[in-house]
Amino acid sequence: MTDQGPVNPSHETFERFVQAQKCKDVRNHFAELCRQLDINPKDFRTFYGNLKERLNYWKAKALWTKLDKRASHADYQQGKVCMKNKCLVLGSGPCGLRTAIELALLGAQVVVLEKRESFTRNNVLHLWPFTIYDLRELGAKKFYGKFCSGSLDHISIRQLQLILLKVSLLLGVEVHTGVEFQGLIEPTGENGWMAKLHPASHPAASLQFDVFISAGGGRFVPEGFKHKELRGRLAIGITANFINRNTAAEAQVEEISGVARIYNQKFFQDLHNQTGSNQYLTSCESLQCLKPRL
Repeated sequence: MTDQGPVNPSHETFERFVQAQKCKDVRNHFAELCRQLDINPKDFRTFYGNLKERLNYWKAKALWTKLDKRASHADYQQGKVCMKNKCLVLGSGPCGLRTAIELALLGAQVVVLEKRESFTRNNVLHLWPFTIYDLRELGAKKFYGKFCSGSLDHISIRQLQLILLKVSLLLGVEVHTGVEFQGLIEPTGENGWMAKLHPASHPAASLQFDVFISAGGGRFVPEGFKHKELRGRLAIGITANFINRNTAAEAQVEEISGVARIYNQKFFQDLHNQTGSNQYLTSCESLQCLKPRL
């Protein structure tokens, strides 16, 4: 039988990059891959094309097909819409990284800054059908084989960040971790907008940009920006996580993404009849039962 496994160092490194489950490992394997292929990740204009040309590996080609199809969308105009823009994105959460990907597809130079050095949020997110479709079109399943298999429609924030980080890097986005944003520096003389960073010697401190996007979360609002939050009625939700030991019996257990009181009043009324607790059921508006796949 013919072995279709990696046959050279760059193929092995690409495999490690795809399978990496830590932010640090993803970035290290990516840097090593660039060295082995002798391509400069900062040359964002030609990076993706050079990567496709030099990484002649069958598993990578399946991913290029996905990304090429997405990039061919008419709205991107072959990456010429924002080709004159330099963009700074603050925060490497799902929103920050997904925004960086979109900007890269539009042709912009994109730099992402993240204060943390690791992805640690295991909170589980429900994914809407259009979100699942969007991530599949970006090759999510190539990086995480269990992505939305069967009826599953949720993913941990950490796993989602890893997927988006890998796509971002492949599209030529610069991602810097362990760097703190301390404010904007207004244009002076020949210098455009810049960012005050810690450490001050960080290479991104010299970047001049014309687009700034803050994706640092609701608790962090850069000076000079207004923040408006629209929140609905507050309600308590209960999530129960059980250890998945991958037994045959557990495979048959129904996994639900959530039961909201407004949509299933009989379910909550039955709980009230069984427990007799009006106060508890008045506060509790939703229940979730998940088998973690982290």
